[in-house]
Amino acid sequence: VQLQAFGGGLVQAGGSLRLSCAASGNIRSINAVGWHRQHPGKQRELVATITSQGVTHYLDSVKDRFTISRDIAKNTVYLQMNSLKPEDTAVYFCHVPVFYYSGSYYGPYWGQGTQVTVSS
Repeated sequence: VQLQAFGGGLVQAGGSLRLSCAASGNIRSINAVGWHRQHPGKQRELVATITSQGVTHYLDSVKDRFTISRDIAKNTVYLQMNSLKPEDTAVYFCHVPVFYYSGSYYGPYWGQGTQVTVSS
C-alpha cells in the first residue's frame, strides 16, 4: 500500500484547507484510513478516521470543524478543515492501520507528511 498526501499550506485563522490522501496498491482489504498530526516536539495524535463502512471518528478539538470523507472510485480520503486555528498548525499524515488479508497481516502504512500552517 502506498499513500500520497497533499493539500497542506499556509492559511489565516478562520480559513479552510482540504487535505487529500491517495492510496494505491493492495487496498481492497483496508479497514480504515486516518489522519494524524504532529506538532513540533510532540507525539503524533489521531485527528480523524473513516472506516470501510464509512463510520467516522474525530478528535474532540476538531469536531464540528473537520470532516473526513472518501471517494472510493478515486481511492482517496479527504480531510476538510474549516475554521482553522493556529493550534491546528502541524504536519499532517495519512495512515492505514494494520489489516488482515489472505492469511497475512499488512501495515501499518504512513503517507509523507504535509505541513499545515495557520497564522493568527
